[in-house]
Amino acid sequence: MVTVSIVSHGHAAWVSLLLQDLNRCPEISRIILTLNVEDSGIEIPDGLSGKVICLHNIKPKGFGANHNGAFRQCNTPYFCILNPDIRLGTNPFPGLLQAMNDSDVALVAPISEDRNGNIQDSVRYFPKPRSLLVKILGWNDGRYSAHSGDRPFPVEWVSGMFMLIRSSDYRERGGFDEKYYLYYEDVDLCVRLWKSGRKIVACPQVRVVHEAQRASHHNLKHLRWHLSSLMRYFYKYLFRLPRIG
Repeated sequence: MVTVSIVSHGHAAWVSLLLQDLNRCPEISRIILTLNVEDSGIEIPDGLSGKVICLHNIKPKGFGANHNGAFRQCNTPYFCILNPDIRLGTNPFPGLLQAMNDSDVALVAPISEDRNGNIQDSVRYFPKPRSLLVKILGWNDGRYSAHSGDRPFPVEWVSGMFMLIRSSDYRERGGFDEKYYLYYEDVDLCVRLWKSGRKIVACPQVRVVHEAQRASHHNLKHLRWHLSSLMRYFYKYLFRLPRIG
């Protein structure tokens, strides 16, 4: 039913833990594990031994290119993009797939928390110049408020750390725009889905733990990727964002 795509950048320990979590999810039909750099020591649970396909990159690729490559191995109705630093305390897929009962919904996502249970900014409003200034000043980071008892609700965009999307929608939109090497390709995909008349939904009842790295906060290379992706996003969509009703 679900093909999962995970990209490892030398994250063998995290990937091994995530695979243990996924081994408890019967909805998983296939896992495409892309080794973006040479990686060893990944432990595949016995229950997943026939479900994991390993792709080895000769040289590192960007976020979108890696997941688009994994999607070419997908033959299930749903495609799930997962960061290696995600942990699943419980099986998130029944709740997420239930939200897909609405045929207008293309993409669903859980709410992410840190290890202390604090809600992260994984579901947000589209970035705009004014909202980014407000975020820089520390007034508002552009997130939606969500409480555990809330019903699923539409959101403008969700982080690429965990996305469950209908394979047909991913295929029709052409997947991620690979001209973003890293950052904002998740926003871009959500913009295109909304522009095509499809919906994106967050499911507050479904929670996962995300060990967010925030590499662009302390790594100059990642900061350059972040800024170049931001400029591309504004070039494509400034003053042309869809209205979310």
